[in-house]
Amino acid sequence: MTALISVAGAAVVDSLDAPTRLLVARRSAPPQFAGMWEFPGGKLEAGETFEAALHRELLEELGIAVRLGAEVESDAGPGWPLNERAVMRVWFAEVLDGEPRPLQDHDELRWVPLGNGTEAFALPWIPADLPIVRALLARVDSGLRS
Repeated sequence: MTALISVAGAAVVDSLDAPTRLLVARRSAPPQFAGMWEFPGGKLEAGETFEAALHRELLEELGIAVRLGAEVESDAGPGWPLNERAVMRVWFAEVLDGEPRPLQDHDELRWVPLGNGTEAFALPWIPADLPIVRALLARVDSGLRS
């Protein structure tokens, strides 16, 4: 059996202490996900930790350096299943340096208000990311971010 592909994702918020907005990224490829929204991030490289992968991916994809907060944990085990071959772990992150720009894999970035989630849920998300959006909003409501 092949090992699962590990993916690191970031829930970039305007503040780890009192988040009011979430940065979301619209995919430009592959074709089946183009135009859909997701959490920025990517696959771990050999020997890389999830945290190191997030720092690398966010710099490559968005041109930002971040401070990581708490993990948005899955109730289904270690990570969120993306498909039968991949699992993603997601952390809250706050921008420390840089202005987010869609440099790789995305054609648009958008800050959406967290509040009741109306704007976030109105976006066409990659299906595997929707449970993470729900968990993230519940986590923000309960005040557990860092």
